[in-house]
Amino acid sequence: MKIRTTATAALTLAAALTLAGCAGGTGSESMPGMDHGNSSAPSPSSAATADFNDADVMFAQMMIPHHEQAVEMSDMILDKEGIDPAVLALASEIKAAQQPEIDQLKEWLDEWGADSDTGTMEGMDHGGGMMSNDDMAALDAATGAEASRLFLEQMTMHHEGAIEMAQDEVDNGKNPDAIAMAQTIIDTQTAEIATMQELLGSL
Repeated sequence: MKIRTTATAALTLAAALTLAGCAGGTGSESMPGMDHGNSSAPSPSSAATADFNDADVMFAQMMIPHHEQAVEMSDMILDKEGIDPAVLALASEIKAAQQPEIDQLKEWLDEWGADSDTGTMEGMDHGGGMMSNDDMAALDAATGAEASRLFLEQMTMHHEGAIEMAQDEVDNGKNPDAIAMAQTIIDTQTAEIATMQELLGSL
């Protein structure tokens, strides 16, 4: 009986210590990750959307009409006869890359509560590499090899302006998705400029 009583007492003491340990654990300490259950922190996607600054808005508002003009220039050359096949392929690539970016930029501006109806940048004396109305008219009227040459020269200047705008976003923007797009523009259009210089040399 004495042995049984001693064992019972030991079990009772162990149970008491266990309960005390659990009770003590609810004080200043808590289990990792358990104190976030009632957190109102935004989800990663909404946080990324909300995380923007004036540079992000400016980048989107300026890049939309800039891209739209590039798409228009590409459409012009794609509609012409007698254009170098490599130039046509490049124009198709530019259009395919920039139209989805236009759609994404407009979506971001809507999410940020900013104006996505940015108008155009035409007539800005090549500001940001944009072509003037006269430049666009010249491209529209050109034919054959002259149209190919003019498209490549104009698009090179256009890309250089886009790269400057994108670099400003990389340097000063805050939204991670917008910065990532800007870096993609820099990388893609730098490579396309190199291609256009090669094509100009072969015409």
